[in-house]
Amino acid sequence: MTISLHPSTLPAVLSPVLTPFKEDGSPDAKKLLKQCQWLEANGVGQAIFGTNSEANSMSAPQKMGTLTALIEGGLNPAHMMPGTGATSIDATVNMTRHAVQHKCAGVLMLPPFYYKDVTDDGLFAYFSEVIQKVGDAGLQIYIYNIPPVTKINLSLSLLERLAKEYPKTVVGMKDSSGDWAYTESVIKLLAPSGFRVYAGSEVFLMRALRAGGVGCISATANVNPRAIAELAAHWRESDADQRQAALDQVRSIFAQYQMIAGMKTAVAHFSKDSEWLRVRPPLMQLSADQQAKLLGELQQINFSMPGL
Repeated sequence: MTISLHPSTLPAVLSPVLTPFKEDGSPDAKKLLKQCQWLEANGVGQAIFGTNSEANSMSAPQKMGTLTALIEGGLNPAHMMPGTGATSIDATVNMTRHAVQHKCAGVLMLPPFYYKDVTDDGLFAYFSEVIQKVGDAGLQIYIYNIPPVTKINLSLSLLERLAKEYPKTVVGMKDSSGDWAYTESVIKLLAPSGFRVYAGSEVFLMRALRAGGVGCISATANVNPRAIAELAAHWRESDADQRQAALDQVRSIFAQYQMIAGMKTAVAHFSKDSEWLRVRPPLMQLSADQQAKLLGELQQINFSMPGL
């Protein structure tokens, strides 16, 4: 049994919430609030401004203004982990400080991903400078490892160094490497000291929980929140592997398409709101044929999004 040094208000499952956009390409905070409330009602926290939120297609002021609107709209910051990582330290500090001031339970921080083949010392210096400039004891950073996108690998020694140097600040990570051996090695090394590891997909949810991880932050929590949250709550029960297989089936349907456009297709369909189809360039909506095929496949497994 791991002893957590970082008691957290964050749930075991969070969704990198899809961002609805207005016609002019700005985020639609009102629609997003409604979506976050639906996720919350289904037991899922909100990792807004993650990969599936198209976060890097938005400016820092857009993200900060949207976060303010969500919290003013009544969303619970104790269940929120906004993405605040950017390639510029200044933007990262501004967004991180803003999230801390709004009492968000944690922030999800990408490494600076523009330059490749950077050293551990360089990455350590980046996170270190951000932490010192934010300068707030309430800051809880979850490092976001997504090498398929960033092309940056976060070494175990870098994570260990950050967790040792900033034990009350660098408290966990989301691992979207898709490499279970790596995820497991991070859990083995750092979870005993209270470091909270979230798998980057519900495909790894059971494995992560059994190994000592805390849950998952997963794209398809946007569309299948209750089933994923229920597995996290009941993972020790005898039907857990069966539940995991059902989650994997839903995931595999969406994985055949560009994930963000595919999930937005489902949200648009089940909420009867075609404005949800909008994505920001360079992403594109699914074609009419792809949309019909995806919705047909979901219908075959009796998939629905009740309450949307």
